[in-house]
Amino acid sequence: MNVTIIVAGLFGLSVISGMLGLGVAFAAIPFLGFFLDDLVHEIQPLSLILNGITAFFSAFGFSRSGLVDWRRAGVLCLVTTTFAPIGAWLAQSTDRRLLWALYFCAVVYLAVQMFRPAKAGTTEPRYRLALLLAIPISVLSGLLGIGPGFLLLPCLILLGVEPKHAAAINAVAVTPPSFSALIPHIGTMRIDPGLAVMLIVAGAAGSFLGARLTSVRLSEATLRRSASGDDSRSTLPPPASVNRFPL
Repeated sequence: MNVTIIVAGLFGLSVISGMLGLGVAFAAIPFLGFFLDDLVHEIQPLSLILNGITAFFSAFGFSRSGLVDWRRAGVLCLVTTTFAPIGAWLAQSTDRRLLWALYFCAVVYLAVQMFRPAKAGTTEPRYRLALLLAIPISVLSGLLGIGPGFLLLPCLILLGVEPKHAAAINAVAVTPPSFSALIPHIGTMRIDPGLAVMLIVAGAAGSFLGARLTSVRLSEATLRRSASGDDSRSTLPPPASVNRFPL
């Protein structure tokens, strides 16, 4: 097992996930699968730890730019943190082949959403619907060991939240459930502490860098195309203050 390749690869994935406020687990699951064998007891718990750490530093990076709507993110946190452990508990008794199949179905779904043009001219964000959708998203993410951010971010954008604000809210909302989903794994997980520490350091640095790149360098149009598949001809909604979002 080449530790250098694993750490360098995880750093690169963390930069990308940090730019989108996702947490790195969605990309870390298949990446770590090339080097580790046990999906439920080794890869999933390590990915959840990395997801929580990277999402936290991504949220910190976004907060430095004043992009986090803490009230909206806090409400989403309550939902995601409550329901993610249910999926993680189900994963303990679910066939590994089914888990991998569900994971790749989720990948296909996300890819479809990324290349699906978003509706132009969206005005009022629909936060109530986002809260309802966060329930099944959190259960599914706990089952797959990836954190809810991979589906929650495109959900927020498609429901009208401005991309940078959606990435910032998403980063906050996926941090606690990454650790709550870890609870059912505590008694059975098998993690190499040395490798985990190196990956945590690389993930934290990469995710903070990614969040700062989005906050300072990345345009709304570019982030929208990356997360929800909007093309360059779509009309973006006018800039809005983060405090104008109704629940």
